[in-house]
Amino acid sequence: MLKRLPALFVLTIACAVPSMAQDAGAQKPAQPAVPAMASETPAPKAATTDANYVIGAQDVLDVSIWKEQDISRVVPVRPDGKISLPLLNDVQAAGLTPGQLAAQITESLKKYVTNPQVTVIVTTINSQRVYILGEVTRPGAFPLLPNMTVLQALSSAGGFTQFARETKIYVLRNENGKQVKHPFNYKDVVKAKNTDQDIVLKAGDTIVVP
Repeated sequence: MLKRLPALFVLTIACAVPSMAQDAGAQKPAQPAVPAMASETPAPKAATTDANYVIGAQDVLDVSIWKEQDISRVVPVRPDGKISLPLLNDVQAAGLTPGQLAAQITESLKKYVTNPQVTVIVTTINSQRVYILGEVTRPGAFPLLPNMTVLQALSSAGGFTQFARETKIYVLRNENGKQVKHPFNYKDVVKAKNTDQDIVLKAGDTIVVP
């Protein structure tokens, strides 16, 4: 038995070597490094593209100063019509268009920043609303979008209830201190009749669906 040990030992080693080689070959190759994606801030979405839109209280603005991220801000317009910005503190915003506000901020920043380039975007409109009351699915206050008509506003209210009198709808509007009633016949308008009744709404208008 002692004379056979060396041969048995060599045989054991010979069998083990292919197994070790197989295990080494079974190792998974290193995964290639995934390149890190560049961190980019998505461009803010404008709530309106109307250059003549007049900013009001409770609107939300994105004030961006090129290459000056430390002083760029997304800010709400306070009830007093002002916004707060670094370096400038309180800035009047209500009553101005986005372009006018950008020009005003640009001029004020010249004391602190070389050649400031300012962009103002209205991201949320909260100041201008219309109201829909009566026999609709979702009565309440709705944002007034640029050039929104009665028909478009009604589509925001989720449709009529089964009791709605669609031919007797009207818009209440304050004109020169008096409340004026503008009739709106839904059935006619959707059939392209009396389309002059589909007036462009103004902030504060109330649509009543009896």
